[in-house]
Amino acid sequence: MSEPFKNPIAAQDPDVWKAFVAEEERQATTLELIASENHVSAAVLAAAGSIFTNKYAEGYPGRRYYGGCENMDTIERLAIDRAKQLFGCEHANVQPHSGSQANQAVLLAAMNPGSRFDEAEQKEKNPGEAVRTPGDMILSLHLDHGGHLSHGKNVNISGKWFRVTHYFVDRETGRINMSEVRRIALDCKPKLIITGASAYPRLWDWAAFAEIAKEVGALLMADIAHIAGLVAAGLHPSPVPYAEFVTTTTHKTLRGPRAGLTMCRESWAKKIDSAVFPGLQGGPLMHIIAAKAVAFGEALRPEFKVYQQLVLDNAKALAESLVSRGLSLVSGGTDNHLMLVDLRKQYPNVSGAMAEDWLGQSGIVVNKNMIPFDERKPMETSGLRLGTPALSTRGMGPDEMRTIAGLIDKVLASGGDKSTLQGVRSEVLAMCRQFPLPAH
Repeated sequence: MSEPFKNPIAAQDPDVWKAFVAEEERQATTLELIASENHVSAAVLAAAGSIFTNKYAEGYPGRRYYGGCENMDTIERLAIDRAKQLFGCEHANVQPHSGSQANQAVLLAAMNPGSRFDEAEQKEKNPGEAVRTPGDMILSLHLDHGGHLSHGKNVNISGKWFRVTHYFVDRETGRINMSEVRRIALDCKPKLIITGASAYPRLWDWAAFAEIAKEVGALLMADIAHIAGLVAAGLHPSPVPYAEFVTTTTHKTLRGPRAGLTMCRESWAKKIDSAVFPGLQGGPLMHIIAAKAVAFGEALRPEFKVYQQLVLDNAKALAESLVSRGLSLVSGGTDNHLMLVDLRKQYPNVSGAMAEDWLGQSGIVVNKNMIPFDERKPMETSGLRLGTPALSTRGMGPDEMRTIAGLIDKVLASGGDKSTLQGVRSEVLAMCRQFPLPAH
C-alpha cells in the first residue's frame, strides 16, 4: 500500500485510511480459507478503482442514454467478448452488480411472479385481504443443504415472488440423488429448475438435470458462482451446453471483482438484457465492468488453468489431511475447491460459531456453515466451510494444506485454549511471511 504521504485517502481522511491499513494488515497476516473469497491481481484492483467510476452509461454499447460513452462501449464489449470466449456461451450480460442480481435477471426474464387482483375485484372476493395469484414454481437445492438465498429462500425476493420446492442431498452420502430430484420435479412441475450451490463439494451432473427439465417442461438455470473458475479452465463440467441460463459471480474462483454475470442462449438475449436494464438496474458500474474485462483476460491465459489445478490439488490435500485426523466431511471429501467439515462426530461440543472464533483468533479465517440435517441454528451451526482459492493465489501448495489441516485440528482439540491459539497464530504468521499477498 502507498505511503501515507503519497496516498490521497491518507491525506484527506485519516480515519478511513486507518481502516485501509488495518485491512491490508489483516489480509496479509491471516490464512484466508473462506471458499467465496480470493485475492485479485494488481491490474484488476487498479481497474476497479479507476477513472471509469466517474461515468454514467445507462443502456448498452451503441445504445446509451448518455453522451460521452465511446470508451464505456469499448470496455463493455471487451468484457462481453471475453466472457463469451471464456465460457463458450451465446450471450453474456456483464452489467449485474452481484451474483444475486444476475440470478434475479433470469427470474424477471423467464418467470411470472403472479399478480394482484384489481381493487374492485379484490373487495368483492376477499374484503380487506391482499390477494395474489400464485407465482411460477422454482425447484432448487435447499439452503441448508448447500443452496443459496437467491434460489428461493422465503426471506429473499426469489422466495417472496415465486412458489418454491426444494431438493436435498442424501442423508447417507451427502450427495444429490438424481432419482429423487426427478421424483420431486414430476410432482411439483416447476417452471424453472435451479442448479448450483454455495456449499456443495461434488460435481454437478448438468446432463441429468437437463433431462429432467425437458421431461417436466422446465427451463434450466445453472448458478456456477463458486465453480466458475474451474468451469472456465475446463476442470469442472460446463453447464453451458445444457442450460438456458448460466449465472455467476465474477470473484471467488474466477478471481475478478465482486460482481455478477448472466449468460444465456441467444433466444433469451433480449429478455435477459431488458431484465438487467431497465428491469433491475440503472447505470452499470463501469469501473467494475472494466475490472471484469481485465479478470476475464487473465482467465483466458494458460497460467489460469495451472492456477485452477492448484486450487483442486490443494482442496484434495486439505480434505484428505482433515479426514486423516478424524474429522468428518460432508459427502466424505470434495471434487472442487471447497469442503464442509461436520464437527459433530469428532468435536460434538464445538459449534461452527465457536470454531470460527477460535480459528479467527489463530489467524485462520473460515466461516461457520449449516450442514445437511443440521440441528443447530444458522448463527451457531455444526459445520465449517473451507476453501482453497485464496491460499492457492498466494502460491501455497499441498504441503502447506497438510500443515494447515494440522493447525485447524490443533485449535479445535484445544477447546479454545488461549496459549494454543497464540502458538498457532505464530505459525500462521510465519507461513504468511513465506507466501505474501499478490503485489498491488
